[in-house]
Amino acid sequence: MSDTPELNEESVRAAADAALAAIAAADDSAALKAVRAEHLGEHSLLARLNAQLRNVPSDQKAVYGKLVGGARGRVNQAFAAKEQEISEAEAAAQLRAETLDVTAIPVPGRVGARHPLTLIQERVADVFVGMGWEVAEGPELESEWFNFDALNFDEDHPARAMQDTFFVDPVGSHLVLRTHTSPVQVRSLLERELPVYVVAPGRVYRTDELDATHLPVFSQIEGLAVDKGLTMAHLRGTLEHFARVMFGSEAKIRLRPNYFPFTEPSAELDIWHPAAKGGPRWIEWGGCGMVNANVLRATGVDPEVYSGFAFGMGLERTLQFRNDLSDMRDFLEGDIRFSQAFGMVV
Repeated sequence: MSDTPELNEESVRAAADAALAAIAAADDSAALKAVRAEHLGEHSLLARLNAQLRNVPSDQKAVYGKLVGGARGRVNQAFAAKEQEISEAEAAAQLRAETLDVTAIPVPGRVGARHPLTLIQERVADVFVGMGWEVAEGPELESEWFNFDALNFDEDHPARAMQDTFFVDPVGSHLVLRTHTSPVQVRSLLERELPVYVVAPGRVYRTDELDATHLPVFSQIEGLAVDKGLTMAHLRGTLEHFARVMFGSEAKIRLRPNYFPFTEPSAELDIWHPAAKGGPRWIEWGGCGMVNANVLRATGVDPEVYSGFAFGMGLERTLQFRNDLSDMRDFLEGDIRFSQAFGMVV
């Protein structure tokens, strides 16, 4: 190279001194690796001076060869010693960093758990599977026909309004975020052979404000039974069994007349909660009724041959009065302390 000095005692000594200084200054493996490339590699100054030996007269080769070889030897020896020193220092530092004090008081770790909503959803499903029912699921992004039309909602029904329902742009696509899990009931009647006994758990969406008693996204579980000869007596018996499993053997239900588009007759479902805070009392739990004949016809079921009943309730509300919770927002916070109160079920 053009910047290589002429081979002589001074240039060799300067190259060796620069290499030794760089080796001494290196304080870790990465720095020493850079020193190797600069001062000991094939493109280092000492290597380039050594290459000039081919141009030295024959009678001087021994003298200059000994000069360059001695310098390179000193540098290699210093490098090896520094390499061992750094290696031992880094190994000792790693051992110090990885030292475990077995006498120290351990810091308890927080184990995660499944969310209480998941647990109660599975608990409810188990109750009905135990009675021979099936669990059915459906999409959360739903066709307006499944969510409203097939369930006998009039075109001007308030539930269709933008104030209550999340419509998906463009509105002309007639897609909504389902406002209840009842569309799963419609899909079950279209897809399954009769008789049908299904429960449909899942998330639903309403344009509610987030506060202590309302959530814009919450969970429901609905049930549907369609068979020959079903009556309100079958509905009542099913719900009473469900209530006693969930709230104790002293629990009971009452049905109050109401109106829902998809059931006729319809009823509000109240439960006598024997362990309610402040003493036993009636609590509104959900809605129910006999499946409207128009819903059966929309799914190709002959209402002259088959009848059915349906019911539904919110899981967050069920957890609220079952476990004495005052603020629905706790379900969304993700605080592990909230789940711990229900037992750390993995």
